[in-house]
Amino acid sequence: MAEKQLTVLQVLPSLEDGGVEKGTLEVAAELVRLGHRSLVMSAGGRLVKTLESQGSTHYSWDVGCKSLWTLRHVRPLRRFLIEQRVDILHVRSRAPAWVAWLAWRGMNPNQRPRLVTTLHGLHSVSAYSAVMTRGERVIAVSDTVRRYIEESYPQTDPAIVQVIYRGVDHREFPHGFQPDLGWLACWHEDFAQLNGRFVVALPGRITRLKGHHDFIEVVDTLKQQGLAVTGLIVGGEDPRRLAYAREIRQMVAERGLEDEIIFTGHRADVREIFSCCDAVMSLSTKPESFGRTTLEALSLGVPVVGYDHGGVGEVMDTLYPFGKVGLGKIAAAAERLIVIAKGEAPVPAKNNRYLKSLMLKKTLAVYRRLAEGVMKQGSDT
Repeated sequence: MAEKQLTVLQVLPSLEDGGVEKGTLEVAAELVRLGHRSLVMSAGGRLVKTLESQGSTHYSWDVGCKSLWTLRHVRPLRRFLIEQRVDILHVRSRAPAWVAWLAWRGMNPNQRPRLVTTLHGLHSVSAYSAVMTRGERVIAVSDTVRRYIEESYPQTDPAIVQVIYRGVDHREFPHGFQPDLGWLACWHEDFAQLNGRFVVALPGRITRLKGHHDFIEVVDTLKQQGLAVTGLIVGGEDPRRLAYAREIRQMVAERGLEDEIIFTGHRADVREIFSCCDAVMSLSTKPESFGRTTLEALSLGVPVVGYDHGGVGEVMDTLYPFGKVGLGKIAAAAERLIVIAKGEAPVPAKNNRYLKSLMLKKTLAVYRRLAEGVMKQGSDT
């Protein structure tokens, strides 16, 4: 018998850029590929065109604003779910989750869609955040998130929590990837000062939690030890945190590191940049739910030195335990990079665990089981 076509609505604040948005587009594209109907609701953004070009339909609703006024969308969303005959309602962020859950809760249980939530972050523990545990199935993007749910919301039934790791596509991030000659020519022209240097990158938008102060400390330490090092800060400035960006630039100037640290701004070619680096760093001062950029670099075969906590530590424990250092351990991080610079470090293990194909397979299986009315113990096996 042919598989039932599903109508799946994914809801998130916006479609600008980031891991949540990337995962949404990946699932949407897979739904379309398998003949399902893919709907996405958000305030819009730069990725809408890509989403629609892949065959999904986007609805521009501002459901991500953290305001009571956002709850005006509850009744319209309830009507929308009925009119569009949505089978699966999948929410990925707290503010949209409140709108979605209130709309869903007020529907006839025999007519409403099945509700899925995904925890992409380690949110502050509160009644506001607890809405992310109210799905009929709760997806945790790592074991770190699963433990966070168990410890922070013990009332959540473990049977509804399923770990589905985020993942990369080996075709997009193949081991040993080399950029094309045209890109390399532009890169060397724009950043000629990197020639002959040990290049280490810190990816991520310039926000306080990403560890830019520690990165500057590491680069300064390497310079003092005589290594010809250049640090790349790969990421744009957050318009809401321009004062912090100025603070980072001032610290670079005060340390006399203008020749050793380069701000690339926002880049869409991080894969190519990673492949031209000798190492990548992950220095978030608070645990992250998952380490996507860490995983991307390691999948390319590029060593990563990072703090051993949260999802980053989890990924590195599997693929590159040599690169793990304790939180705030600047000297230890510098020592690891020196070993890498000498060519004496191990190579990253092959990634067979954190794969996009597995993430999609398991997510679609959750949808199908819920649509069929089957609830079973969650696992990632």
